[in-house]
Amino acid sequence: MKKLLLGDEAIAQGAIDAGLSGVYAYPGTPSTEITEYIQDSQIARERGIHSRWSTNEKTAMEAALGMSYMGKRALVCMKHVGLNVCADPFVNSAITGTNGGIVVLVADDPSMHSSQNEQDSRFYGKFAMIPIFEPSNQQEAYDLMSEAFDFSEKLHLPIMMRVTTRMAHSRAVVDVKETPRDQNEMNYNAEAKDWVLLPAFARKRNDIVTSQQPMLEQLAVESKYNQYIEASDHTLGIIASGIAFNYVKECFPQGSPYPILKISQYPLPKALVVKMTEECESVLIIEEGQPFIEDVVRGVMPGICVIKGKLTGELPRTGELNPDLVKKALGFLPEETFAPCEDVTPRPPALCQGCGHRDVYTALNLVLKEFPNARVFGDIGCYTLGFLPPYKAIHSCVDMGASNTMAKGAADAGQFPAVAIIGDSTFTHSGMTGLLDAINENSPITVIISDNLTTAMTGGQDSAGTNKFEAICRGLGMNEDHLKVVVPLPKNMDDITRILREEISYKGTSVIIPRRECIQTLNRKMKAAKAKK
Repeated sequence: MKKLLLGDEAIAQGAIDAGLSGVYAYPGTPSTEITEYIQDSQIARERGIHSRWSTNEKTAMEAALGMSYMGKRALVCMKHVGLNVCADPFVNSAITGTNGGIVVLVADDPSMHSSQNEQDSRFYGKFAMIPIFEPSNQQEAYDLMSEAFDFSEKLHLPIMMRVTTRMAHSRAVVDVKETPRDQNEMNYNAEAKDWVLLPAFARKRNDIVTSQQPMLEQLAVESKYNQYIEASDHTLGIIASGIAFNYVKECFPQGSPYPILKISQYPLPKALVVKMTEECESVLIIEEGQPFIEDVVRGVMPGICVIKGKLTGELPRTGELNPDLVKKALGFLPEETFAPCEDVTPRPPALCQGCGHRDVYTALNLVLKEFPNARVFGDIGCYTLGFLPPYKAIHSCVDMGASNTMAKGAADAGQFPAVAIIGDSTFTHSGMTGLLDAINENSPITVIISDNLTTAMTGGQDSAGTNKFEAICRGLGMNEDHLKVVVPLPKNMDDITRILREEISYKGTSVIIPRRECIQTLNRKMKAAKAKK
């Protein structure tokens, strides 16, 4: 059966068809659509596949480990920076091993289309000493899900699958199975001593994982997803991984005159690399992200072969690859290009008309005029756009949850006033612990939890703390007298500014919760209700 699928959708369908029992994820572009596809799948609902959003990536990874412990197959999805959040259980999962299969799907974002950095998740996979799959097209993304789960259960290791934005968000026709594989039966085959990481047990497991590396490398050499494509002209060899392999194919529609080593499974198959470097005068390495392969190749190549790539300037070190950049690296003559249109006015992103964050920033700016040395520490979400005109309201935005802790640190340094603004979903993701630190010391900061009742930035997914924020703050020890809720509307501006002024002036920890539903999710609900009539 053929389906037209996004890369993310192919991954999701592949997981369902591989006998998935649960997907655990926190929304983050470009990985969000995987979980949404499973949530919307009739087959997934009929099979009882767990698909509710997790509070953050760490809880997602740990829940997947619990499902694996019981013998069932679990998928964990995140964008690249989410892997930082779940690094502890992710790395340790290689030491515990798996019972039921675990696939950790990480979507990297070269060119930072919606991210704070360009990190390459392959380094995490190498660090954890686990196999990595990197599909080159949507069909491979689908097929590799079944392969990855089988690998995980055979090797008793979690498997990382790495994709990039272009793979995740482009469409292709995919041939899918007619009937999904049955889910695993629950079993108790997990060895307790493997899952209790006391040093004595962990050292033994670490030795096993380390000793497996030559075998994993040999499996990569033998993998059907790694291909050595012979050609007659050995003045150049090409190593291309993941979606970059497609860019190479676009450059040679009639077939490459140079040998190509296609990489979609790691550890890097060094035997195939050595074969290419021995046969070719020079080798061009084309990969999305950091020079991950290039670094390894430089360590295993014979000395006479010239290695080209990102470290030598043939390809840019930053940003997303495309066929034009690959053509240039291959020495193709530049094609005719046209200057960009000068009549189009740039339109930077902006908060939606009717968004509650607008009223929050309007009120905040009015009040902070009275505090000339104020600093506002922002966070990750739609409200980050408050940095841009016309508001110009925030002074930092680093990572999920950093607003509360940076405000506290600034207050510790003597800054007053120090204001943090954080969204509802981000607060439960990683902002609660920072607030707890502040409450424990009664730090003189004001925390604004701008609650729009959804995870708006990624498309309106459920927010873990909806209707619980006052209770959460009280549970953390927040003084009831300095916990305020407001409705951000122009008609309430006097009340909002009064509360902001009072709480910012207070020399202790205060929390203000402006609450109004995201205008986009509200519109979708109203349209859905109208359609039902």
